[in-house]
Amino acid sequence: MAGAKLTIRQVALFGMLGALTFGAKVAMAVLPNIEPVSLFFLLFGAVLGRKAFYPLFLYVIMEVLWFGLGPWNFMYLYIWLVPVLIGWFFRKENNPLFWAVASGAFGLLFGLLCAPVHLFMGGAGYAISWWVAGFPFDLLHCGGNFVIALVLFVPLRKLLTRLYSKT
Repeated sequence: MAGAKLTIRQVALFGMLGALTFGAKVAMAVLPNIEPVSLFFLLFGAVLGRKAFYPLFLYVIMEVLWFGLGPWNFMYLYIWLVPVLIGWFFRKENNPLFWAVASGAFGLLFGLLCAPVHLFMGGAGYAISWWVAGFPFDLLHCGGNFVIALVLFVPLRKLLTRLYSKT
């Protein structure tokens, strides 16, 4: 990012945030499509602004290193930008219900957002069938995201704001 100078403390914080996001996802992997990643990226967008892209892309790199190369790598290059941008655009919003609905909606639409990669892989029929087959998981993703954001967005935002202000 041209012109975005980072302090050593910011580099350390962003590295920890990327690693924390990845570690939390792996720790919760036993639950189908219930993850804190959406919440973290909403938070990063709301608190870090454009610097949210540092922990986001570190997370994506860790995904590639851990899980290897696959179609999901292409999805993750754009799909995780959605909650970051939502967080960034609505950063002045303080209502926890707003953040829970935004996070839940992202979870519900996750499969649809992934479908373009499948469109290029196998055509429209393949993309639609992939999305429809995964819709029950999108429902779980929606519910999990809603509850996690409703409970954790406000306290984690306060914590992240305090940590970021010290950098």
